[in-house]
Order: sequence, then C-alpha cells, then structure tokens
Amino acid sequence: MRQLLIALLLTFTPVIAHGDPSLLVNPQVRTPSLLTDIRYAGSNNFIGRPVAGYQAPLCLLSEAASVALSRAQERAQSRGLSLLMYDCYRPQRAVDDFVDWVSGTAPEPTKIAYYPSLERSSLIELGYIASQSGHSRASTVDVTLVDSATGQPLDMGTPWDFFDPMSHTESDEIEMGARNNRFLLREIMTASGFRPYYAEWWHFTLVDEPYPETYFDIVIDE
Repeated sequence: MRQLLIALLLTFTPVIAHGDPSLLVNPQVRTPSLLTDIRYAGSNNFIGRPVAGYQAPLCLLSEAASVALSRAQERAQSRGLSLLMYDCYRPQRAVDDFVDWVSGTAPEPTKIAYYPSLERSSLIELGYIASQSGHSRASTVDVTLVDSATGQPLDMGTPWDFFDPMSHTESDEIEMGARNNRFLLREIMTASGFRPYYAEWWHFTLVDEPYPETYFDIVIDE
C-alpha cells in the first residue's frame, strides 16, 4: 500500500522543466493586432520592479494557446475592441521571486495600488500568491479589453492584479458597467476555448492546455 501511495504521488508530481524555448511562440506573429503591456518586465506591478525571468516584454505561449488567442482577438475586433495582454507565459523563477518577495523586507511602493487592505506577509496564506502558477504551463493569460477607437482599456472595476475580493469576476462591489465589461471579456475568452478563474477577472487558461503538469522555467528574452 505504501509503495502504491508513493507511486501515485510521483505520478502527479508537477515537472519543473527548463525546457526547449521553441515550445513557446509569440502570438503577435500570428495575430499582429494583439496588444501587450507585459507588466512584470517593468516596474508597474505589485512588486514595483522587473521580475526574475522577464528579460524582455514579450507575450509567449504554447502554440495551442496562441491559436485560441487569435480566435479571441477576432471576436473582440468584431465588437470594435482589442485584447490587451498583461501577462502570458511566466517562468517558474518569476513565481519563486514572488514567493521570496512576500517574506522579504524590501520597500512596498505599490501597496496602495495593488494590495491596499492587505499585509504583504498574508498574500500566500490568502491564496493571492502560490509557489506554482498556471502561467508557467504556457497556456494561461492575463488579459483585458481595449476600445479600438480610443485605445483606452475598458473599465473593469479594479486594476489588473488587484489583490482584493473586488477582483472576483462577479463581485457586486463594482458598478454595473464594469461588471458587464468583465462578463463581455469572459464571454469572448470562453467562446474561444479558455476557462475563467472566478477570483481574477483577467485570468484565463486554455481548456485543453498541452502541458497540464509541466511548469517551464524558460527565461523570456529576445
């Protein structure tokens, strides 16, 4: 019995893979109209500095996720909108950087913008940060909608990566217009093959992701 249990645990142990960079593609090559603002490559994020593993502000994904994202962009454009990507593939070392930051003592210049009601030390316990992320499997995206005519992101009620129950897709603490914008984003993404995450209106994972148990640690660079 003990040997069987060990075998089962090994079966479900996620693989951390440095991996082959050719497994990742830039969806903007297939769909040039996609917009990006890869926040973890700069300082406009909850840590307030570039995150480990982001040496270039690129959106990289599995080929399957890239194809699905192209479908989502077509649906957005049919409504006079565009997708704007905040994060795509995320190296495991970036996730490790998040975890180390939670227990660190570095200044917190973005607390008011990203986690005003919480202490940094509580972010893992409360589930906002984890030691592994679906983003590292290369088929998860953080995305919003932009008005193609004005170039302005739609009002979603909270910023991206805002650690608060208000970021739940169906939160009733935000105005109806923002809720409707969240529902529209969800409609576009789910119709294109992604599943939503209830607690983050911006977070979507490909339903049939090709690497469901592999967490890549390929550095994002040019």
